[in-house]
Amino acid sequence: MPTKKVIITCAVTGAIHTPSMSKHLPVTAEEIIEASIAAAEAGASVLHLHARDPETGRPTQDPRAFEPFLSRIKQATGAVINITTGGSPHMTVEERMQPALTFKPELASLNMGSMNFGLYPMLDRFKDFAHDWERQHLENSRDLVFKNTFSDIETILKLGNENGTRFEFECYDISHLYNLKHFVDRGIAKGPLFVQSVFGLLGGIGPHPEDVLHMRRTADRLFGEDYRWSVLGAGANQMRIAAQAAALGGNVRVGLEDSLWIGPKVLAESNAQQIRKARDLLESLSLEPATPDEAREILQLKGADRVDF
Repeated sequence: MPTKKVIITCAVTGAIHTPSMSKHLPVTAEEIIEASIAAAEAGASVLHLHARDPETGRPTQDPRAFEPFLSRIKQATGAVINITTGGSPHMTVEERMQPALTFKPELASLNMGSMNFGLYPMLDRFKDFAHDWERQHLENSRDLVFKNTFSDIETILKLGNENGTRFEFECYDISHLYNLKHFVDRGIAKGPLFVQSVFGLLGGIGPHPEDVLHMRRTADRLFGEDYRWSVLGAGANQMRIAAQAAALGGNVRVGLEDSLWIGPKVLAESNAQQIRKARDLLESLSLEPATPDEAREILQLKGADRVDF
């Protein structure tokens, strides 16, 4: 029986973890390039990219911070490059949109609702920070709402549609699936939808196996055959949820944006290490990772020759 191809996404650096948490977290453009190439060589067909200030490691959505690494990663890997519109929850919607609008990628992430975004529990684990912004970044999340209103989502969708950019719809709760269905019904979001279910972040749905099943069942009911399902589990939930989703026919996302760890109390030394573990997991289930071109076909992307980088 032919194997089903599974899209492995690597979220290379993100905007949640701070540099003092792990020396392995990519910060500079060169580090992001090196990490992305290694992840692609390990089996990632999609690279989900954020940028950081090279001096402080603070997340930034200035397109000038993305420019040094986008074209080099594209040329070196052939992977699908997915540019965040999530940025950091501390940023305005206008800030968060700029890189995707500037570079017109094949794929961009889009958070499907406003939500509480609690990062402060990480202060229980991490005590020493090299930069003043890091502790403040976590502490301020006690009173933080990530804002993506219906108007914000509609604006991003319409601008992305004009550029031929498709979306990784990041759904942190069941309500986000219903928000996505609203835009499908209005003809603004079109299939095949790439639905990324997010588990285990404080403010969103939990990481229990029943939560994963509830997300899958709800998406099946709302979107039928017109969607492709992927999951990411935050922190220690990463590989367990990936395994459950893969067994259910889903795709998986791993990377240092989502978890700094490779095992209990053991920091991952690279994104590629997590990709290799995810690939081993898939192969143990007789599943095969998709190549970048296969991912493009599955998600019906416009192609790397039609981006602006």
